Amino acid sequence: MIAFSQVSKRYPGGYEALRDLTFSIEPGEMVCVTGHSGAGKSTLLKLVAAIETPSNGSVVVNGQNIGQIRRSAIPFLRRNIGLIFQDHKLLYNRTAYENVLLPLHIAGFDPAESAKRVRAALDKVGLLDREKSFPVALSGGEQQRLCIARAIVNRPSILLADEPTGNLDANYAHDILEMFKSFNQVGVTIVIATPDPQTARDLNARLLTLDHGKLAS
Repeated sequence: MIAFSQVSKRYPGGYEALRDLTFSIEPGEMVCVTGHSGAGKSTLLKLVAAIETPSNGSVVVNGQNIGQIRRSAIPFLRRNIGLIFQDHKLLYNRTAYENVLLPLHIAGFDPAESAKRVRAALDKVGLLDREKSFPVALSGGEQQRLCIARAIVNRPSILLADEPTGNLDANYAHDILEMFKSFNQVGVTIVIATPDPQTARDLNARLLTLDHGKLAS
């Protein structure tokens, strides 16, 4: 499902975020990518989501080569990928319901089907009773759960999460990890970037460790 072959990523100025990565992730796997700050964890996720393209090597996701994919095909690739960002990227002038609805609206879903999916996603993360609330009225943990609802509303086959528990207390973090376990149990492939290897142990996930852009283990 996800295959990196001798992948490097260089940015203008010569900074090399990733160097010669080769690994694969099978459908339905749970994988944690760990490493120090600046190790390349976020860059790796951006390559999977076609937010970035590799400087060398190949990244293949669901049979599509990210380095060769047409720009017009990227939205179709991303319909099968849920993204959970570190900084939430919520729209603060829209309600929780409207934030989760947005990906379906962009994809052109039928309004009645969209309403069912949005409420099902909010219910899954325990926010159905907050659907009319604006993000500013939600706690940090609730905002993170709202991000998860938005990421899963398309029912993606791949879920990418960039340090999803980094700003949460222990109780909220535990709840978020339990959600990832439940998604994985129904076959969703999950890739989580985290600085803490303990997260992989808590999730019983495979661990990939980056060190200055290289695969250490």
